[in-house]
Amino acid sequence: MAKKAASFAALGGLVFSTDSGRHCPECRQPIDACVCKSTAIPEGDGIARVRRESKGRGGKTVTTITGVPLPLEGLKELAATLKRRCGTGGSLKDGVIEIQGEHVELLLAELIKLGYKAKKSGG
Repeated sequence: MAKKAASFAALGGLVFSTDSGRHCPECRQPIDACVCKSTAIPEGDGIARVRRESKGRGGKTVTTITGVPLPLEGLKELAATLKRRCGTGGSLKDGVIEIQGEHVELLLAELIKLGYKAKKSGG
């Protein structure tokens, strides 16, 4: 029966390293310095979809906006504008704007006012 190694040094070498970090598959730059992600407009039909979600959030309600045809920097600015308009917090994750609370109708009106095609999604 083989003995277990008592420490990493006993394993005899490098097992795992995060020295270089994660890299973008397209431009081969580190994720933080990726240039292609900030200028690329996400694919889709150009319609912003606004929906209310609470699944997987501990019962808290969040309004999500997907499909906005803007690059990453534009999405950050839009998210900040919408959070200010609703008077709540929120975040931007993987191209999805999340606003805390139920603000579907307010966000629909605001997006249409800003010139985006927007529609209510889900129930």
